[in-house]
Amino acid sequence: MVRNELQQRTKRFHVDIIRLCGDFPKNAAGFETAKQLIRSAGSVGANYRATVRAKSDADFIYKVEIVLEEADESHYWLEAVKEAG
Repeated sequence: MVRNELQQRTKRFHVDIIRLCGDFPKNAAGFETAKQLIRSAGSVGANYRATVRAKSDADFIYKVEIVLEEADESHYWLEAVKEAG
């Protein structure tokens, strides 16, 4: 998979999450969950895009690790949404 393809896929993930969150309940739990999920999903794409600007191999690895952390956080929120129904 080439870099450009991953950039597009991570951006699509963010857009899909924004659309999903539009269907959340209009209450405190829905707003807070949507906010957290949108932020973490957006961070996946934004931080992956930032890997292009890495100044060294170590910097690239650091940036990719941030992407992985944000992806894991997004996964957590999606699991919570699924379990909450």
